[in-house]
Amino acid sequence: MRFDLNAMRILICPDKFKECMTAANVATHIRNGILRVYPKADCRLIPMADGGEGTVEALVTATGGSFSKCRVHDPLMRKIESGIGMSGDGTTAIIEMASASGLALLSHEERNPLVTSSYGTGELIRHALDLGCHKIILGIGGSATVDGGVGMAQALGMRFLDAAGQEIGPGGGSLGNIYEIDPSALDPRLSQCAISVAGDVSNPLTGINGAAAVYGPQKGANALMVKQLDKNLKHLSQVIQREIGKEVEFIPGAGAAGGMGAGIVAFLGGELKCGWELISRVVKLESCIRWAHLVITGEGKMDLQTGFGKTPAGVALLANRQRKPVIAFTGALSGNPDHFMEIGFAGVIPIADMPMTLEHSMDNAGRLLENAAERTFRMIRLGEDL
Repeated sequence: MRFDLNAMRILICPDKFKECMTAANVATHIRNGILRVYPKADCRLIPMADGGEGTVEALVTATGGSFSKCRVHDPLMRKIESGIGMSGDGTTAIIEMASASGLALLSHEERNPLVTSSYGTGELIRHALDLGCHKIILGIGGSATVDGGVGMAQALGMRFLDAAGQEIGPGGGSLGNIYEIDPSALDPRLSQCAISVAGDVSNPLTGINGAAAVYGPQKGANALMVKQLDKNLKHLSQVIQREIGKEVEFIPGAGAAGGMGAGIVAFLGGELKCGWELISRVVKLESCIRWAHLVITGEGKMDLQTGFGKTPAGVALLANRQRKPVIAFTGALSGNPDHFMEIGFAGVIPIADMPMTLEHSMDNAGRLLENAAERTFRMIRLGEDL
């Protein structure tokens, strides 16, 4: 494809570089590198996300929305400052579970999914209801909990009682004590609110691919804790089926965020959706791709998992449908290059320009990204000259 230097339209829609740069920062650095070569290029920046960290920023930016702060409880039930995003039209709340119930809120020594609760996420949902929202998009990446969303539901009025009729304690370690679920005090405004969960995993609630086995260890669970948590989640699913009449154990995505996927479906009647698909619709990504001559995406690491629900692969899929070329920039690249060509990328460019440590790469990611974008577009210009 040949570009008119005075009319090149470039869509820049990356995900974040995790623990390094937000998606908005990534997009800005890519644009800066491009403008060194094509100063008249028309660059449109659409920061993306797949339901993890950065979801609120991406959707607030894309819709011209705003932020609203509130006080909530963290995974260990300590009060913290948090908040939610609001869409530009004021009807939709965008919530990141990680901002209230996230792993990053705990020290390594504090990680213990037997006791950590998703209560704060329920408080964020309640804050959205207080603001009059009728739609909620909940990103569930980066959670510190394996409580099946019970803590979240407790914050919204649902009661989980043991055999003695007492409210159970917080955390995944208490799920095995649930005997009865009492929804009578559940916030009635939820019946008028559509909740969509944005995620990028399809794990069931229990079993070898379930919430405890796959994600428990990163949240602080040892082998014995994983076994107990899995048993407790299975018990929870059985109580949900008996008390609420919903089968959630093997729903794809039910095991996301320590079982929050199952909890949203069972307790709030929400829907589980592919994160990048949901977000791409909100930001009108297909329309933006139609406008562009060239599409650029990327994220911190690209590997064989990129093709399974990750943002760059989703962007490539939409761009390929419109026969638009796609380039991706990444901090770390592994896997056979042919794999990336097969899923739709014209090129995948690592930003490192010499052997370096991960720490150095992260500390200098902005500069490296701008330089990589400049090098790439100088090659594009060379191709035009030929």
